[in-house]
Amino acid sequence: MIDPTLASQRQSRLFAAMDEAGIDVAAIVPGPNFYFLTGVQFGLMERPTVLLVSRSGTRHAVIPLLERSRWQAAAPDVETVYWQDSDGYRDAFRTVAELVGPARIGVEGQRMRFFEAQALREAFAGGTILDAHAAISRMRLHKDAAEIAALSKAIAISEAALADTLARAGAGMSETGFRKILLAAMLERGADGPSFEPIVLSGAASADPHGTPSPERRLEKGQPLLVDYGAAFAGYAADITRTVFVGHAQAEHRDIYEAVRGANALGHEIARPGMTMDEYDRRVTQAMRDAGFADLVVHKTGHGLGLEVHKAPQVMVGNAQAMEPGIVFTLEPGLYRPGDIGVRIEDDMLVTEGGARSLTGFERSLTVIG
Repeated sequence: MIDPTLASQRQSRLFAAMDEAGIDVAAIVPGPNFYFLTGVQFGLMERPTVLLVSRSGTRHAVIPLLERSRWQAAAPDVETVYWQDSDGYRDAFRTVAELVGPARIGVEGQRMRFFEAQALREAFAGGTILDAHAAISRMRLHKDAAEIAALSKAIAISEAALADTLARAGAGMSETGFRKILLAAMLERGADGPSFEPIVLSGAASADPHGTPSPERRLEKGQPLLVDYGAAFAGYAADITRTVFVGHAQAEHRDIYEAVRGANALGHEIARPGMTMDEYDRRVTQAMRDAGFADLVVHKTGHGLGLEVHKAPQVMVGNAQAMEPGIVFTLEPGLYRPGDIGVRIEDDMLVTEGGARSLTGFERSLTVIG
């Protein structure tokens, strides 16, 4: 259950988003926005679960009966209609529609499924259903103190786990073996679980930015090891990448690594309120081009981070959104030479009043293990 003061602040953010979208009611299904407002983590399942927040301040919900005790404890002030499998959910939606009345209802178009949207359309026959995903999600753009604390804890767990795992790693270990140790280390350090399936790629496989770890590929001396991973804590996701070398690093690999590290360092230096994501991406990427590796750049500089691993704002060319205090984003320049090597150094950045600071502190200088 969220502290009442914090819950009120977050609902005020939602109201601002609803005003922006021109909607009377926000219909929210389990996921980041649902958790942000209620502190309850329900999974998306075959049983529709919907929270409806009206601009007047009233809240209604359609909740499966088997979730009643948990929901009542977390949200006692929400007027809830429960339904059970034997009866189906349509009458519950109709009851809530009668309580709410005709309205312009904004849904999370990238998350709400067809059958949930159809249930709303049938129940609110006199209303309008429209996609307000971007506006609703924007209430989570600026992180409050509680969110930054949770993110910082997720990152601290992640970094400690990586240090534990690297200390045990060496030539001959498989990629999946490394991943198994890393996952266990995050849990041992207090993670709720991984924020996503860790990407552990060695040798030439590291040139695939989102490749899949293999039990057949093994760490080899003179080869890179790219690890993209993160722990989840209290719903918040860390997202960190480090590239290390086994035994030693070849001269050409060192040059690529230092180009990425230079771009990462520049990203730390220049981030500040008012800078657009477009400018930031261009300057960080240009640093790698200037180092002579323009042909090895294959992706944008980063993305938003919080209750989701990938969210707005996208740190990329064409995004005119300006950095603002409280925004958290990833800084992850990378270079990839097919058949040879991939290098990515990813930090989680918080925009502050005077610039930005990294929530990640794990070593960025070239590191050799094993």
